[in-house]
Amino acid sequence: MQNRQFLLDTAKAKMPFGKYKGSYLIELPEHYVVWYNNKGFPPGKLGKMLGLVYELKLNGLEDLLRKLR
Repeated sequence: MQNRQFLLDTAKAKMPFGKYKGSYLIELPEHYVVWYNNKGFPPGKLGKMLGLVYELKLNGLEDLLRKLR
């Protein structure tokens, strides 16, 4: 049940700062998410969400979150 809620939260989450502030996490450009993966995701829930977005983009599963939104 927690995983389901986390997926829903991630689908609706927007970037809270930076160049892409206000963009849905799943809509962030792949190069930006890869850069964060290499640099290190921020701590907390946002970092975990970005990690999930990275894995989804890496495996071509972005539509999974887009459909949930």
